[in-house]
Amino acid sequence: MNVTLAHYLTLGSMLFALSIVGIFLNRKNLIVILMAIELELLSVNMNFVAFSHYLGDMQGQLFVFFILTVAAAESAIGLAILVLLFRNRSNISIDSLNSLKG
Repeated sequence: MNVTLAHYLTLGSMLFALSIVGIFLNRKNLIVILMAIELELLSVNMNFVAFSHYLGDMQGQLFVFFILTVAAAESAIGLAILVLLFRNRSNISIDSLNSLKG
Protein backbone atom coordinates (compact mmCIF):
# COMPACT_ATOMS: atom_id res chain seq x y z
CA MET A 1 0.00 0.00 0.00
CA ASN A 2 1.40 3.36 -1.04
CA VAL A 3 0.88 6.41 1.11
CA THR A 4 -0.46 9.14 -1.16
CA LEU A 5 -0.99 12.85 -0.78
CA ALA A 6 -4.63 12.26 0.15
CA HIS A 7 -3.56 10.23 3.18
CA TYR A 8 -1.40 13.08 4.48
CA LEU A 9 -4.08 15.67 3.81
CA THR A 10 -6.71 13.55 5.56
CA LEU A 11 -4.49 13.13 8.61
CA GLY A 12 -3.68 16.84 8.63
CA SER A 13 -7.36 17.80 8.42
CA MET A 14 -8.24 15.36 11.22
CA LEU A 15 -5.53 16.84 13.45
CA PHE A 16 -6.70 20.35 12.65
CA ALA A 17 -10.32 19.45 13.44
CA LEU A 18 -9.22 17.80 16.69
CA SER A 19 -7.38 20.96 17.72
CA ILE A 20 -10.41 23.15 16.91
CA VAL A 21 -12.60 20.85 19.01
CA GLY A 22 -10.01 21.02 21.78
CA ILE A 23 -10.15 24.80 21.81
CA PHE A 24 -13.95 25.01 21.82
CA LEU A 25 -14.57 22.24 24.36
CA ASN A 26 -11.94 23.32 26.84
CA ARG A 27 -12.14 27.00 27.63
CA LYS A 28 -10.99 26.67 31.23
CA ASN A 29 -7.35 25.63 31.03
CA LEU A 30 -4.81 27.83 29.26
CA ILE A 31 -2.23 25.08 28.89
CA VAL A 32 -4.63 22.87 26.94
CA ILE A 33 -5.58 25.80 24.72
CA LEU A 34 -1.89 26.46 23.96
CA MET A 35 -1.40 22.77 23.18
CA ALA A 36 -4.38 22.86 20.79
CA ILE A 37 -2.91 25.90 19.01
CA GLU A 38 0.39 24.05 18.65
CA LEU A 39 -1.49 21.05 17.21
CA GLU A 40 -3.09 23.36 14.65
CA LEU A 41 0.29 24.67 13.57
CA LEU A 42 1.72 21.16 13.33
CA SER A 43 -1.17 19.96 11.18
CA VAL A 44 -0.63 22.88 8.80
CA ASN A 45 3.09 22.08 8.75
CA MET A 46 2.36 18.50 7.80
CA ASN A 47 0.23 19.70 4.88
CA PHE A 48 3.02 22.03 3.75
CA VAL A 49 5.54 19.19 3.80
CA ALA A 50 3.15 16.83 2.00
CA PHE A 51 2.50 19.35 -0.78
CA SER A 52 6.19 20.18 -0.97
CA HIS A 53 7.11 16.53 -1.43
CA TYR A 54 4.28 15.95 -3.89
CA LEU A 55 5.22 18.94 -6.05
CA GLY A 56 8.98 18.44 -5.73
CA ASP A 57 9.43 21.98 -4.46
CA MET A 58 11.29 23.09 -1.33
CA GLN A 59 9.23 26.21 -0.58
CA GLY A 60 6.73 24.34 1.58
CA GLN A 61 9.50 22.96 3.75
CA LEU A 62 10.99 26.44 4.03
CA PHE A 63 7.66 27.77 5.29
CA VAL A 64 7.65 25.00 7.89
CA PHE A 65 10.87 26.33 9.40
CA PHE A 66 9.36 29.80 9.71
CA ILE A 67 6.15 28.43 11.24
CA LEU A 68 8.12 26.32 13.73
CA THR A 69 10.12 29.40 14.73
CA VAL A 70 6.94 31.38 15.35
CA ALA A 71 5.41 28.44 17.23
CA ALA A 72 8.46 28.13 19.48
CA ALA A 73 8.37 31.85 20.26
CA GLU A 74 4.62 31.68 20.92
CA SER A 75 5.09 28.75 23.29
CA ALA A 76 7.91 30.42 25.17
CA ILE A 77 6.04 33.70 25.58
CA GLY A 78 2.77 31.95 26.44
CA LEU A 79 4.38 29.78 29.10
CA ALA A 80 6.23 32.77 30.54
CA ILE A 81 2.94 34.64 30.85
CA LEU A 82 1.35 31.59 32.48
CA VAL A 83 4.16 31.36 35.03
CA LEU A 84 3.78 35.04 35.90
CA LEU A 85 0.02 34.69 36.22
CA PHE A 86 0.41 31.66 38.45
CA ARG A 87 2.89 33.50 40.66
CA ASN A 88 0.60 36.50 41.02
CA ARG A 89 -2.79 34.80 41.31
CA SER A 90 -2.00 31.17 42.37
CA ASN A 91 -4.13 29.75 39.54
CA ILE A 92 -4.30 29.89 35.76
CA SER A 93 -8.03 29.51 35.27
CA ILE A 94 -9.39 31.61 32.44
CA ASP A 95 -12.40 32.63 34.52
CA SER A 96 -10.15 34.41 37.02
CA LEU A 97 -8.36 36.38 34.29
CA ASN A 98 -11.32 38.71 33.60
CA SER A 99 -9.74 41.35 35.82
CA LEU A 100 -6.92 41.79 33.26
CA LYS A 101 -9.25 43.60 30.87
CA GLY A 102 -8.18 47.20 30.34
